[in-house]
Amino acid sequence: MNRIEGEPRKHLNLWKQQLGDVPDYVWSLSELETLVLADNGLSVVSPEIGNMTMLRMLDLGHNELTAIPETLGHLVNLTDFLYLHDNQLMTLPASLKHLTRLRYLNISENSFVEMPAAICELQGLIELRASDNALVSLPDCVGLLGQLRELHLRNNALTTLPDSIGRMTSLRHLDLRGNPLMSLPASLFILPRLEKLDLRWIPTLSMRPETVEQLEARGCAVYR
Repeated sequence: MNRIEGEPRKHLNLWKQQLGDVPDYVWSLSELETLVLADNGLSVVSPEIGNMTMLRMLDLGHNELTAIPETLGHLVNLTDFLYLHDNQLMTLPASLKHLTRLRYLNISENSFVEMPAAICELQGLIELRASDNALVSLPDCVGLLGQLRELHLRNNALTTLPDSIGRMTSLRHLDLRGNPLMSLPASLFILPRLEKLDLRWIPTLSMRPETVEQLEARGCAVYR
């Protein structure tokens, strides 16, 4: 349906427009609910993004960002998706913790060595994708993500997981492929809703056959 003249614009898709920089007019569109700026060679996002407080979905993926402005935390209506994948990020602003209604976050294909602590505050998250980074550990506070259903950690540098993962009682899908895991915490094996545990491409990990059998008997598919 075409937008009626004078009606506030709700959606703006500037995917793959070779922008280099975001045009100034974009930051004045305070009524936007979805904004797609993916694949534009962006190296900077203006702090003025914090004025777009009606946003429900923001896509900044496939760019060259090394930082995200603190004003991102002003976007408290960001509930649907936040895509930050395929950039050069090593940290996220502490203000991210204010996005407590966000359901989907993708920070894959960046340069994170540690998972930003602010992510633990996002207790509305249902899906978290952090694959293809350089994570060497997960913080204990990850156990606070009690509504999380999917956790994707493929191709990081994890050697173990915190015991607190056992508190993620809504978790259904856990992807650990390609990590140099040496062991898994016992709490992982009693997650009540776990349906898929992906352990492929992990030659360093040994598990007792009976442990796998117990998971499979509860209806969890284990991929090795």
